[in-house]
Amino acid sequence: MRKIIITAIGLLIIAAGFFGMKKMAATEKPAPKKEARATPSVYTQVVQNGSTPITITASGNLAARDRIEIYSEVQGIFDYSQNTFKPGVAYTNGSVLLRLNSDEHRANMRTQKSGLYNQIVALLPDLRFDYPDSYENWQQYVSTFDVNQSLPELPKPTSDSEKLYIGGKNISSAWYNIKNLEERLAKYTITAPFNGVLTEAMVDKGALIRPGQKLGSFINPSIYELEVAVNSSYVDLLKRGSTVVLENIEHTKQWKGTITRLNSLIDPNTQTVQAFIRVNGKGLREGMYLEANLNAKNEENTFEISRKLITDDNKVYVLDGDLLKLQSIVPVYFTETTAIIRGLEDGTEILSKMLPSAYEGMQVKRFEE
Repeated sequence: MRKIIITAIGLLIIAAGFFGMKKMAATEKPAPKKEARATPSVYTQVVQNGSTPITITASGNLAARDRIEIYSEVQGIFDYSQNTFKPGVAYTNGSVLLRLNSDEHRANMRTQKSGLYNQIVALLPDLRFDYPDSYENWQQYVSTFDVNQSLPELPKPTSDSEKLYIGGKNISSAWYNIKNLEERLAKYTITAPFNGVLTEAMVDKGALIRPGQKLGSFINPSIYELEVAVNSSYVDLLKRGSTVVLENIEHTKQWKGTITRLNSLIDPNTQTVQAFIRVNGKGLREGMYLEANLNAKNEENTFEISRKLITDDNKVYVLDGDLLKLQSIVPVYFTETTAIIRGLEDGTEILSKMLPSAYEGMQVKRFEE
């Protein structure tokens, strides 16, 4: 009896499953709902062609236009300076930067002058009898001779025979040797060639200075020059005398400079040309890093846009009603962030911010704040 009941229950379960599956198969599934795609909003701008200035940006370090490196040509002890020979100390034009002790050299020069004096005095009796026309000149020369003063020119001979006679007595050779000593004596004193300031001082008073030794650097802090490298393709756009706007690295200060020189040589490694800009003003220091904005020229019938708006190197998206459309343009010049283009008509509506998913024929709506 028990087996009959279990068999009946199993048959009922199978029958219930069969009818349930048949009913589910007969039931139609509802079609999935299509999600409505949102129309993206875009920012736009209207093209107004005009004259757009091309500005070339370059940078470099400021250097004094008037600068000298101080070297010694003679040997001696550094014993005098008109001011303290230290970096940052100012000197006026003609003041003594430093002077080396020249006592030994000066004494030797006086000895040479005394020897020349004695030679000329010994010639006077012969000159009086053999060259009476020149005697008075030589007599006057001897009477004004001073070993402590600069050596004057020798009297000019009145005849060839007198010239040969003076030359045979080695008077001219002795005179030139003394003039050479006088020129060398002047090298013991180094004076400031212009109003300026020491930027480097490598010796102190009392130090022994040797020939060829560098002593320091001296600059004129009122006029500076900025050397920048400009791409050779733009150098023809620059002109001497053009005004240049200079900015510090923080872009908090500005100065106006003038292009004074353009190098004719193109650097073979970088394909750039050196341009030199003169500038002066408060707050400038040698070695300061500055950026120069060089106004090369104006491009007519152009419009400036963000570089991010250009697609495929020479196309931009324009709005044709509510649809995006690609239109070809002619790039004229690129800066770091913008591009100057030509080829769009006035009144053309283009994107002002690039839409990442943009494609030609895409439906959009203008953004309204």
